[in-house]
Amino acid sequence: MPPHCDSLDGPVVTAAKQALEKLNVDLILPYVKKSGEGEIRKAYEKSIKAREQGGAAREVADLYFFETVVRIHREGEGADFTGLKPAGLDVGPVIPVAEKAIEIGSPTELEKILCGTVKEEIHHRLEEVMHLKEHAGHGVDHAREYVEAMLGLQVWSHKLYNCAKSSAHEGPHEHG
Repeated sequence: MPPHCDSLDGPVVTAAKQALEKLNVDLILPYVKKSGEGEIRKAYEKSIKAREQGGAAREVADLYFFETVVRIHREGEGADFTGLKPAGLDVGPVIPVAEKAIEIGSPTELEKILCGTVKEEIHHRLEEVMHLKEHAGHGVDHAREYVEAMLGLQVWSHKLYNCAKSSAHEGPHEHG
């Protein structure tokens, strides 16, 4: 998973900042599972009180709230919390395109990048399998390379299919 939900400029911290600035905890609650809501509310109340001190206390309160929210968010995804990441990290080519698709309500560019990548990988992997197949009859080592690539293409295809059919925050499930 690219560093996104745990970065200082990611959607979770952005929502947490808005919750603090607008004095509305409900702005962050959609980013955590219901089971984490109580802890978020407690952290929010502590942070709001500490922010009243201003200066360094405000900065520490904000950081405490951001870390708490991201930790609870990550737990809800079944992922470890490894600390807040700095803003401006490279999230790869897909996240910005997915964000834009959501912003404009059009899947066109997201389809292009995802389908294009899959198509390129299919062609590349199949080309490699076919090349190795030509030499598979030249001994066990060549046959083994072919079998590894052939089964690799099948397993990769199966994983890709299951990933495409899985929910966003769960691992791929077996679909038939």
